[in-house]
Amino acid sequence: MSKHQPHAEIVTLDALYYEPELASIHLLRSDNRIAIIDTGTVFSVPQVETALQTQGLTFEHVDLIILTHIHLDHAGGAGALMQRCANATLVVHPRGARHMADPGKLIAGATAVYGEAEFAKLYGEIIPIDANRMWQPEDGESHDFNGRKLTFLDTPGHASHHHCIVDHNSNSIFTGDTLGIAYPALRTNGKAFMMPTTTPVQFNPEALHASIDKVMAYQPETLYLTHYGALQPTPAHIAGLHEQIDDYVMLTQQAAEAGDNFEADLSDRLLDYLVRRCLNEVPEVGESTARHWLKLDAGLNAQGLAFWWQHKRRA
Repeated sequence: MSKHQPHAEIVTLDALYYEPELASIHLLRSDNRIAIIDTGTVFSVPQVETALQTQGLTFEHVDLIILTHIHLDHAGGAGALMQRCANATLVVHPRGARHMADPGKLIAGATAVYGEAEFAKLYGEIIPIDANRMWQPEDGESHDFNGRKLTFLDTPGHASHHHCIVDHNSNSIFTGDTLGIAYPALRTNGKAFMMPTTTPVQFNPEALHASIDKVMAYQPETLYLTHYGALQPTPAHIAGLHEQIDDYVMLTQQAAEAGDNFEADLSDRLLDYLVRRCLNEVPEVGESTARHWLKLDAGLNAQGLAFWWQHKRRA
């Protein structure tokens, strides 16, 4: 599944990660050259090839493979794509490059979260990338992609190795996870439920607040979220992200003070909170749909928040 939305030169492609319309890959076209923003997993590579063929292109037309950050739902397929895209340079945050060259710690971390069997099912093989084929832009650095100006913004808070990419030609920003999640299933009638993501292990609320403001200072017309696709941001969306980050911290403190089963209790609190908020903002979604789409993130967010509470908040 791929969509041109709302700019003809930007394609939102389903990564087919976990379930449809949960994670996306974006193809940015300039004449007959392609930049790929986030890669999904090794299982997403056929999706990319089909999308290129639909445009009359091949892997040889790919100049840039850009990772917003190195979490494996965004970067797991990068090595496989770099093998196929002989002309491509990997663009990766300076704090993430070494892990793409030697992904052992990435694999170990994701395996600890998901277990070996689920890791293999979700991610398959993670292929190392030659460091000589990488470019590591600094904060605010720009690149001329075949006539399109791209600017890279250091945006920690979700992860320390995260940057967002400004496409000046379309007044759009590829936001990875910094501007959170807005699944298509939780949008209807022009309304969208947007929520922060605090997955393990580098959540930092103060940094995330600042990064959201940093991105929105560019006054983008469109945000391209990895989870999922194009969104025209409103002041209410952005205010809601800030409010939810603070509420996440409050819920984490409450679960910690409650004592037993901290992480499981926090996951339950987050799920109930997110469902209530979603139904308040987009009531047409319905509770069963909201619970289905929010349960996974509530659990992952609880892991990240619990780790932050126990190990990072006083650092």
